[in-house]
Amino acid sequence: MEFINIIILALIVNNVVLAQFLGICPFLGVSNKVGTSIGMGAAVIFVMALANFVTYFINFYILVPLHIEFMVTICFIFIIAFLVQVVEIILKKATPSLYQALGIYLPLITTNCAVLGIAILAIQKNYNLVQSVVYASATAVGFTLAMILMAGIREQMELTGVPKGMKGFPISLITAGLLSLAFMGFSGLVK
Repeated sequence: MEFINIIILALIVNNVVLAQFLGICPFLGVSNKVGTSIGMGAAVIFVMALANFVTYFINFYILVPLHIEFMVTICFIFIIAFLVQVVEIILKKATPSLYQALGIYLPLITTNCAVLGIAILAIQKNYNLVQSVVYASATAVGFTLAMILMAGIREQMELTGVPKGMKGFPISLITAGLLSLAFMGFSGLVK
């Protein structure tokens, strides 16, 4: 039951983009088409789960015993950047087709603040290793869900037409705000 609560909270109640406002740059920048949103979402799911797995060990077996918890942010930034580069190299050698599919999305993840934010939040919530990875995975799926919803709405708006003064970024911000309000309806669903 505890894992179900973590999943529901991370997926819809405290959606990383629509409730916590982390990962807004890729949310607004990559969500033009559903296909690109799915690609970015898949890459984020993989990297966020892997990053939380590694940062858990770094925090509890290096930073805490050495009493240098204040270094968590800078260490996690380096770890995430390193992991993304390693994953990119491995995918390029092992499965070129998957590397081509993820292509541009892997470098974008290095600068996605949601990956860093969730790694830090998992530690602040005192999650164990399994809870941390479940939390990161569910959060990444919630990120993907928000991006796909936004992309679908943006594709539909291109077909229906938007007033000239609202095209582009203004209507995207209004749409994101309305999506955020819609997701607020889930608050109180799980405690």
